[in-house]
Amino acid sequence: MTAPAVLVTLLTLVLGWHVAGGVHGLGWALLATVFASGIPFAYILGGVRRGHLTDHHVGVREQRRVPLLFGLASATAGLALLAALGAPRPMLALVAAGVVGLVVAVTVSHWWKMSIHTAVAAGAVVVLALTFGPRMLAAAPLPALAAWSRVRLRDHTVAQVVVGGVVGGLVAGLVYAALS
Repeated sequence: MTAPAVLVTLLTLVLGWHVAGGVHGLGWALLATVFASGIPFAYILGGVRRGHLTDHHVGVREQRRVPLLFGLASATAGLALLAALGAPRPMLALVAAGVVGLVVAVTVSHWWKMSIHTAVAAGAVVVLALTFGPRMLAAAPLPALAAWSRVRLRDHTVAQVVVGGVVGGLVAGLVYAALS
């Protein structure tokens, strides 16, 4: 439920429906989702199937670089395509926030295993609040749930989930607010 691919897909669909109105907006959202989460997740699953990655969460820090760079390339290509096709500004801002977030994740993951799960969850809450208003802060338990599960599964330390949440919320908030 708090997996980045799931959250990115749901957030993109909700935002697309809202900003571009109904079915038309879902078309933009689906296109964005293919590049922002579909293609990268398919790459990760292929890596797991071939034995290059230990799991679909890419839990081993040393294995994260290539899938994150692949995801960055896919999201960047999607952003370029969306811009060329005239996607609504908030959709472009959302994908741009994801691209910047991936740049940060690639950089940090070189040295440390920051939680991307909590980064995406926190970023999603911030984008929802910026789009729909403060009432969406009711979704604030989502990053806490993601953090709890990552620590409980022993995939991250408390520091890694806290930093992931703070960084994800800040990046999403700054980029989305500046571009939407």
